[in-house]
Amino acid sequence: MSDLPRLDPQREALREHVLTHSLKKGNFTLKSGRASSWFLDTKQTACRPDGILLVAAVALEILPADIDAIGGLTMGADPVAYGVAAVGATQGRNLRSFSVRKESKDHGVTGRIAGALQPGDRVAIVEDTVTRGISIFEAVEAIRDFGAIPAFISVIVDRGGTCAEMAQNAGVLYVPMLTAPDLGFEFGS
Repeated sequence: MSDLPRLDPQREALREHVLTHSLKKGNFTLKSGRASSWFLDTKQTACRPDGILLVAAVALEILPADIDAIGGLTMGADPVAYGVAAVGATQGRNLRSFSVRKESKDHGVTGRIAGALQPGDRVAIVEDTVTRGISIFEAVEAIRDFGAIPAFISVIVDRGGTCAEMAQNAGVLYVPMLTAPDLGFEFGS
């Protein structure tokens, strides 16, 4: 692993966890339909107790101080948002967490937002892995429609390298925890 880029100690520990538990090599067809020789199942990191502690350590280090809530499109965001909020609470950082449903609910509590998001909140949008950014920006739109302010985006791994430009165009700060090159791969490969 000596040919991998140097990272700060927290990101290094997260990278090692992702490489050990989340990276699969072989022949895969990605959601986009493209073929790849590697696949990331970063829920294998986010859903393990040692993994979510590493994710939370990195996330809480990069999260702007003025963020009120953390969430994103359900399933990919859920373990990240809930884990970061819980660990943050143990450190005096009070973040309300929420999920963006894939579809609006028409009974009970209606709409696409489930959880403790409030109108006017400054929001961190998270995801486990991003390739093209479509899910993240679907969440950005739903959060804006709700009346909250998408202010920050982060992912455990940016696989595709296109999300940074999309975030810049949307006026939202973007800081991935890890990138494909951090794992020894080219963006989009």
